[in-house]
This record gives sequence, C-alpha cells and structure tokens, in this order.
Amino acid sequence: MKETSFIYDESYFWHNSGDGALFEPAGGYLQANGSVESPESKRRFKNLVERSGLLSKLVQTKPITATNEQLEYFHTKKHIENVKRLSDTTGGDCGDSAIVGIGSFEIAKLAVGGAITAVETVVKDKAIKTAYVLTRPPGHHAVSDMGMGFCIFNNAVIAAKHAQKILGIKKILILDWDAHHGNGVEDAFYKDNTVMYISIHQDGLEPIDRGKKEHIGEGTGKGYTINIPLYAGSGDAVYDYAFSSIVEPKVAEFEPELILICAGQDASIFDPLARMMLSCEGYRKMTKRIKKLANKYSQGRIVCLHEGGYCPVYVPFCSLAIVEELSEIYTDVKDPFIYAMAGTGYDKMLEHQKEKVDETRRYLGL
Repeated sequence: MKETSFIYDESYFWHNSGDGALFEPAGGYLQANGSVESPESKRRFKNLVERSGLLSKLVQTKPITATNEQLEYFHTKKHIENVKRLSDTTGGDCGDSAIVGIGSFEIAKLAVGGAITAVETVVKDKAIKTAYVLTRPPGHHAVSDMGMGFCIFNNAVIAAKHAQKILGIKKILILDWDAHHGNGVEDAFYKDNTVMYISIHQDGLEPIDRGKKEHIGEGTGKGYTINIPLYAGSGDAVYDYAFSSIVEPKVAEFEPELILICAGQDASIFDPLARMMLSCEGYRKMTKRIKKLANKYSQGRIVCLHEGGYCPVYVPFCSLAIVEELSEIYTDVKDPFIYAMAGTGYDKMLEHQKEKVDETRRYLGL
C-alpha cells in the first residue's frame, strides 16, 4: 500500500531567483554565475526519484494554491502586496536576499499550498501518513513583513497554523535540520507553547546571532524553542548524538500530534553555503529516528518541506534517502560520492564536537 505522498509542481522549477553569484547580486567585480538557489538541485532530485522507480510507488499529489487569507496567517498584507507588485512588474528583492522573479508570486503561493496540501493529506487521509513536498521557493527564513535568504513566504509556519486553525491539531513539532537557522519559524512561535521548534544548525552561520542555545522562547513559549548549534565540520555521528541526547527526549516530553520537518540538505558534505559534513546516510538515519518518534507520538504523521541544499549533484541523493525512509521503499541507488570522503572523519565525533552538543544538553537540563 502506498503510504507516502510526493508533492511538487513543474512551476516550482520556474521560479527565477536571480542571476547573481552565490547569494549576492552580480555587478562590479562580481560576475554573474546564476543564483545558488537555482532549480537544478530540486529538478535533479525529482528526476532521481522518478528514474530510480520510486516515484511510481508513491502517491503523487498536486499542490493547491494558497489563498491570500492563508498567507495572512503569518504575513502582513503589505509584504504580500509587495511580492505581488514585484512579481507583476520588474521583479526584485522583497526583503533581504529574497528575489522575486516575474510570476514568482503565483509560484510562491503554490509552494505554500503544497505545504498545506501535505498537512491536509496526512491528517485527513488514513492511508497516507507521510509526505515530502518539493517546495520552491523555500520558506524557513521568511519573517512576517519581508522575505529573507531566498525565502518569500514561510511555508512551514503557514502549514502549521493551518493545521491548528482548520484541522484541529493542537501540538506540532517543527524540526529544522537546515544548516542555517530558521529564524522566521522561530519568530512565529517564540511565545507559543503549542508548537515546539527544534533547530540543528551550523553555529555562527547566517543569520548572524540567531539560533543560540540560550534562545529558548519567551513567556508561555519558554522552553518550547530548542536550538542546537554545532561546530562547522560536524557530520553523521555528531547529528546522531544530538538526536539521541536532545531531540528524542524533548520530543518525548512534548508528545506532538504532527511533525513538520524543514528539510534543508545544505548540511551535506559538498554544499557551497555551509561547512557541515552530513552524508546521505546521515540524512537517512535522522529520518529513521524521527519516523520512530512519529509512530509513537503523532500517529506516524510527518510532513517534510524542502528548504536549502545548494549542491545540485549531491542534494538529490541525500533527499532520495529521506524519501526512502519516509516510505520504507528502497531502491538500488547508492551514494556515488561517499568513497571520496572516507578519510575525512565525517562519520566520527571529536571530543570538542561532543562537548558542543553537551553544552546545549546541560543548558536544557537534560
């Protein structure tokens, strides 16, 4: 029986995020190289899912288009109107490094709609427990009044609010393993005790001064934000230890009814915008761990929302491993690059890396 939904639309690959270099606009001495947030890593991921034979074994679901009312669950009317104006006219930045191309307003609404569609599916359809949404543009950096870091609208926040407002879900876990801290998600729920936000990210990476272990929420939300900053160079064993020592006990304490994952594959070994060392197997193990928790606490309900991941060659393999674990359907695809990293220690944990996790663990009283 097919129990995992795969949600995407060709439009996602048509969002134009600019022609700069890495994350800066071209000009002066900076020659255009195409935005690092290009459609290639996402399209190649979809292609690999199809060519491996996995796609035909998943439930292929078309995303709805989010309404302006749904966008306003989190975003201001001014921001929404600004994105539409840019999309209908010249294009441009809707905040801080969040480029809106011609027609991007409709595509961004479709990305939010994909997240809503996934939540609706896993909550309402008794046969489908898990979903992967190939959302583009991504969302976890977008704040209420502007876009940020390639993100126009906050897909995860709006999907979570929809689950609570419309579907009657009371307690939601948002797990964010993108290498960059999801400041927009944290802002949305920082004073909220009905959503637990756990972020595992590279310490000191953009956005600057966000995601510190001391940032644990305020008011009734105190203790429901969990930040796990890791040293650059942390790989599979470090993430595995962070899961066993912090993520799992906190999730057990919270007992969520629904789990959303901000699935950013930019913590991978080959990513140009971060310096972490997760392999495909590392992503597989995290997914396996979170699925075990979902089976225990949230009736198996997991929605993965694609976020970062900027190595078009390696992201597809990491993402495929995630979908294989969600569906428990395995292909003959193997990591074709990992042999080259055999001597780097990506699968080992050094003492200072363990201590970094332990600092957070002790701070949280675990």
